[in-house]
Amino acid sequence: MKRIELTKAVEMVHDGDVVMVGGFMANGTPEVLIDALVEKGVKNLTLICNDAGFVDKGVGKMVVKKQFDKIIASHIGLNREAGRQMNEGETIIDLVPQGTLIEQIRSGAYGLGGFLTPTGVGTLVAEGKTVLTVDDREFLLEKPLKADVALILANVADESGNLQYTGSENNFNHLMAANAKTTIVEARKVVPTGTIDPIFVHTPNIFVDYIVEGGPTC
Repeated sequence: MKRIELTKAVEMVHDGDVVMVGGFMANGTPEVLIDALVEKGVKNLTLICNDAGFVDKGVGKMVVKKQFDKIIASHIGLNREAGRQMNEGETIIDLVPQGTLIEQIRSGAYGLGGFLTPTGVGTLVAEGKTVLTVDDREFLLEKPLKADVALILANVADESGNLQYTGSENNFNHLMAANAKTTIVEARKVVPTGTIDPIFVHTPNIFVDYIVEGGPTC
């Protein structure tokens, strides 16, 4: 049985963990799990997320509470507190091109040693990275990212952990679910195993460790 109580789920996130959180501008972010982690006060985390959310929504609520030592994201412009922390040197912010970030997550999920991309060649992005030439074109070797815990939002989960997303809420959730040592899903609705047509399973249950039922309706 993968369904657990919220209190049990937050116990699995520890100080110093690397945490992936799904969502794009907080769309597809597991808000119930985030709120519980804010209340718990877990700290010294590394966040891997598309962005830093808003000051009052998504992972931004944890940013405001200074629960992250480091943030790896594509942009932070929607959260002025994240920008302030970066400028003041309070939080390390590693800004990564969005396509590169999702490929780093995918590489970590599927056991790849990295991938080659032309994005960032000849810019600050290339500093400290290996540059390889393939067919007379330069590429950066980008290494995979891995997390201790992935926090995912699904619209529907069955009791064995098969997931369905709604529209663009899929965004980073699908690949992050496959990446981490422990994947915790916040599902709006949990249904009996076999209810979801296998053709319409977006993330198979092999990637899901635990399910918490709850979250706002879509």
